[in-house]
Amino acid sequence: MKHIFLSLQYDGTNYSGWQRQPNVVTIQGLIEEALFKITGHAAALSGAGRTDAGVHALGQTASFFTGSRLTPDTVQKALNALLPGDIRVCSAVYVSDDFHCRFSARRKRYFYVILNDSPASPFIYRYAWQVKHALDIAAMQQAAMSLVGRYDFKSFCASDTDVDNTVREVLGITIEAQSSIAFMNAEIKGKFITITIEADGFLRHMVRNITGTLVDVGRGKTCAEDIEYILNAKDRKKAGMTAPGRGLFLEKVYY
Repeated sequence: MKHIFLSLQYDGTNYSGWQRQPNVVTIQGLIEEALFKITGHAAALSGAGRTDAGVHALGQTASFFTGSRLTPDTVQKALNALLPGDIRVCSAVYVSDDFHCRFSARRKRYFYVILNDSPASPFIYRYAWQVKHALDIAAMQQAAMSLVGRYDFKSFCASDTDVDNTVREVLGITIEAQSSIAFMNAEIKGKFITITIEADGFLRHMVRNITGTLVDVGRGKTCAEDIEYILNAKDRKKAGMTAPGRGLFLEKVYY
């Protein structure tokens, strides 16, 4: 058996997330179906992270074992021929049998795009959360500082998660204002806010829940000083709303 590693990009708008699920279209499910057509046997695809419905990826990774004699380059080309255009395999290589896309990862980086303006460009609406209330970026930055470090992030984890250990280390959070975002050969003007979070691992909805809480701080609904209390409460109800999936991107997985 050979172990093949894939680097992937996808627009998550039309999918019910990464993870294979019955009766819905998912990214993992589509890739596994394509692999079956290519190799003639079922392949269980292991991904670095289970992105939610509507979430996008610039740097997702996945791997699978196969008895096929097809080279990684051939597999890559065949997958891209079968997959829809909003899912692309950027590269494919052999890796060792003991490599695991999730457990071998040292850290991951996500970013979230907020459009703090109106109206939304038709070329950005599916990739950003439009927040019409004015946001205090300085207050959001102050609040974010309290989330950097090794903590129990249970308050920022989906309430229905089955994970036993909710301790993670956030290595850094940056919040930046931008007056435009590059698109193709043009610039889309607007009041954009980008939240970038890097950590040794993430819980389900963790980035989206942190983003929703930081937006509450920016709106003045929550004080920056309340973040420590929210962390210590270990109660999802104490944190802010879950931000929509469409503004979130898995940017990179580090090994």
